[in-house]
Amino acid sequence: MISRLFFLLACLVIALPTQAQEGAAPSLKSIIAQNAPDIIKGSVRTAPPIIEALVDLDEPEALRFLSLWQEKSLWYRKADDQIFIAEEREDRTYELFDIATLAPVETLPKKQIKQIKPNSGLRALIDEALVISRLKNDDIAVRQEAVSSLSRLANEQHLAPLRAAIEVEPNQDLKAEMERLERFMTIQFGTSSEERVEAIQKASEDLSIETRANLNRIISSNIALRESVGDDANIARQVMPGEEDFSIEDAYQLLINNDLAEPIPTASERTQILIDNIGEGKVGQFTIHNLDTQKNRDAAYLALVAEGKAPFWSPGLSADILVEQFEFVEVYDEANAQVTAAAEAALKEIETRVAMSEFMDVLLDAISLASIYFLAAIGLAITFGVMRVINMAHGEFIMMGAYTGFVVQQFITNYTLSIIIAIPLAFAVTFLAGVALERLVIRHLYHRPLETLLATFGISIALQQLAKNIFGTQARPLTAPEWLDGALVINDVISISWIRIAIFGLSILFFVVLLFVLNKTRFGLETRAVTQNRQMAASMGINPNFINMLTFGLGSGIAGIAGVAIGLYAKVTSEMGSDYIVQSFMTVVVGGVGNIFGTLAGAVMIGFLQKGIEWFNPANTLAAQTYMIIFIIIFIQFRPRGIIALKGRAAGD
Repeated sequence: MISRLFFLLACLVIALPTQAQEGAAPSLKSIIAQNAPDIIKGSVRTAPPIIEALVDLDEPEALRFLSLWQEKSLWYRKADDQIFIAEEREDRTYELFDIATLAPVETLPKKQIKQIKPNSGLRALIDEALVISRLKNDDIAVRQEAVSSLSRLANEQHLAPLRAAIEVEPNQDLKAEMERLERFMTIQFGTSSEERVEAIQKASEDLSIETRANLNRIISSNIALRESVGDDANIARQVMPGEEDFSIEDAYQLLINNDLAEPIPTASERTQILIDNIGEGKVGQFTIHNLDTQKNRDAAYLALVAEGKAPFWSPGLSADILVEQFEFVEVYDEANAQVTAAAEAALKEIETRVAMSEFMDVLLDAISLASIYFLAAIGLAITFGVMRVINMAHGEFIMMGAYTGFVVQQFITNYTLSIIIAIPLAFAVTFLAGVALERLVIRHLYHRPLETLLATFGISIALQQLAKNIFGTQARPLTAPEWLDGALVINDVISISWIRIAIFGLSILFFVVLLFVLNKTRFGLETRAVTQNRQMAASMGINPNFINMLTFGLGSGIAGIAGVAIGLYAKVTSEMGSDYIVQSFMTVVVGGVGNIFGTLAGAVMIGFLQKGIEWFNPANTLAAQTYMIIFIIIFIQFRPRGIIALKGRAAGD
């Protein structure tokens, strides 16, 4: 009994370490130690279990080891096959580092270690494992990188892990990107026609360039001889030689490639062959003196053909006659007809939606441009409508407002706060400048439109030169706040920048404020009275000169605010006002002088007209402006007072 008891205790003592070892969780070092020979050998047959075990560790060290293995950065010590990371030193020895802790171990000469060089197949397996592991990483940047890698290196083995990662992906933007990639991979690697067709139908809702490129890849095709393709070939259509994409020469070259024809020698080539076959003053039985006619040269060449000394040719032989004897077809590279049919239908649907989206994008651009023109022209509409003054310096007030915003940002680095301060400050600066211009120049030139035009044009040039002297000739930045960065993206075709949206909102705000001022305030009532009948307004106690001064100042101040808004997306230069003065006058004249609703209508008409012309002729914006001016000239001939004409005295002027 005692001997049995000692035997059982001995067995228990021996078994305990084994059980403890079996129950212990595997580590990076234990996995590498157990599989060192297979890692060193690098066989595609034995490596998958090792790679799977390392991925299952879900540790950064294990993924680092896989990356080093793939990059051929691992070495092993010949004495015991232990694996290290090695770094060459200046004395041509190698310092070894621990694979887990990266701590230095020892330094050895190169003859005692050897580099582990996995083949391309094994590196592909490791890459696949790394991509899959990164899809489960907690860091979104790592997951984003994995998705980017998959888009370049995807194969059918990646499809299942990607679908599993989509189910648990918390970030909605990244999840949408993963779902798009999953559709592409399903289209390419799907196991059944139904699965691939379903993925194509889902892809038809996506207007991205990547989707269209993938679908176009499915319907890629080549032209072949009908007799050279099998009965099960996925034929798109029959092709006739001489079509735009398939010339007679292309068809004949296809016959040559299929050993159904030989190249037809040209006249110069036939002549050179005759020359090469001259011997003793003859070509065959023909003397050189007899080869002075085309008929004899052709006969001599045919004799060489009969002797096997020249490529085949006969009079009247031409490529178009030969190709007519054969049938040519366009064959899809994709063998599955259901898949190509679904891709064709999806592309047509996408093209329709893209066309509609492009039209909507042009409409949004037109609305944005109309809001800019409205901001630039509304001040001019007020001064021109009340005072009948053609102010060619109005564009320079826009420029002054933009430079005011630039100066403010030199002192206030918070861009949101700087814009909030710059808007009223630009209004104040240009309001005072407008009042000064009216008091010093304009009031002396009332009822003298030509002198007023020349005077304001000269002031415009002077203000431009003054701006160049102060700020220089280079464009100055007017930086928008961060919350105005980027664009509102509706889909892959329709997008509009937040700055333009802000300008549109500012235009609506100004439209409402001016309507209120002109219709609900005493100043607005007096302004409308002076606009409609200056003499009657004066007889009612209104001072027209004072109203003129305030109105000119108001119009100039609004131009200053427009300059701040325009400067957020356009270049701030001394000439920037010149880019808007012509459009501003056209807006006022087309809409109706002195009418806010007319200015809005004119801005909408000009903005939509310009964008519409540019849509049909996008490569030539100068031509678009020329056509627009011609249209406006014709329009004014039929409606000289504009879309919405004033009533009263102004209507008769």
